[in-house]
Amino acid sequence: MDINCLIKMEENDFFQTYKRLEIAIEKGDGCFLYSSNGDKILDMFGGLAVNVLGYGHKQINEAIKAQVDKYIHISNLFYQENQLKLAEKIKYLSGSSKVFFCNSGTEAVEAAIKAVRKFFLGSNKTELISFTGSFHGRTLGALTLTARKKYREQFLPLLPGVKHLEFNSIKDLEENVNNKTAAVFIECLQGEGGIKPSLPEFIEKLNDLKNKFGFIIAADEIQSGVGRTGTFNAYTQFTLDADITIMAKGIGGGLPLGAISGNERVKNVFTYGEHGSTFGGNPVAAASGLVVMDELEKGLMDLNLQNGNLLKEGLNKIKQKYPNIIKDVRGMGLMLGVELVSAAQPIVIEMLKQKVLVNCTNENVIRLLPPYIISQTEIHTFLNVFEIVISEL
Repeated sequence: MDINCLIKMEENDFFQTYKRLEIAIEKGDGCFLYSSNGDKILDMFGGLAVNVLGYGHKQINEAIKAQVDKYIHISNLFYQENQLKLAEKIKYLSGSSKVFFCNSGTEAVEAAIKAVRKFFLGSNKTELISFTGSFHGRTLGALTLTARKKYREQFLPLLPGVKHLEFNSIKDLEENVNNKTAAVFIECLQGEGGIKPSLPEFIEKLNDLKNKFGFIIAADEIQSGVGRTGTFNAYTQFTLDADITIMAKGIGGGLPLGAISGNERVKNVFTYGEHGSTFGGNPVAAASGLVVMDELEKGLMDLNLQNGNLLKEGLNKIKQKYPNIIKDVRGMGLMLGVELVSAAQPIVIEMLKQKVLVNCTNENVIRLLPPYIISQTEIHTFLNVFEIVISEL
């Protein structure tokens, strides 16, 4: 269908919540998207960290088709083999004790909030803490934890009892964490906040305060997890002492799937009927997720680290050539950010004209979240185009 027709239909039929690109995608293959007008676009954004095995992955497609032929959905009142196998894989790869499945990252955050509330029910531990630059989701609980004003201010009032502390500020931790603190929610590597990593001394202080006051640490790995940074969860590289891990995006290989996992401390927090999800752990999504886990076990996490280093090295070389344009290159594995001196959106637009898809976050950061299957040739293609676009500035 003609793109102009699609634009008119979208304006007529949808709440206007998405600022869409004026492109209609016909198909995807590997790391490339193909538009209705025949353009072949290198996708360095991967459906916002979702399509971790790219497009048209043979094993994922076969797993989905095989499950569809059995059944697409049954109630969670039944035992489901794919769901249970996926939970086992996540436990093994993450070192956790129990898993709960839902449909998205924001639902996983809500589940974590409920777990914290239940764990400390009847005590004075009622305060939740998150940090500036954070993004935890768009439902009311997750939005309350999200410290970025542009997502929050139209939907006040939000939940009470939540503090937003300065990210990486030891002083703020010392002044605000106390016996009333129930949980700290943290992205060790912030995504929407501009690919900003936690400082080692900040994490050390947070762990020390947990030992002192006994609160729960919930690591938000929605964007940075599932092997993207070279380990199953990024927080392990920061030595964070997390009790709950929040996951989504990549675990379903492109299908809607979210999860929380918990350690021994919290493994018995929920009992029958206290939480649930009609579609959570859907058997088709779980079948796709099992393929993702299998690929991670075969060495894909190590490859993410190698290719991430190659990509980062190339970006730093461009930074050295254009220090008046590029302020910083940071991140881990295949979750990288290029901070510019000025706004990043013009670069995003120009890159798309050159048939490369990147994303802008935090106003002046180019965010890169490519599929894990990206080749070195495709990395060099991106770097060549990026340098041309930067040089034209």
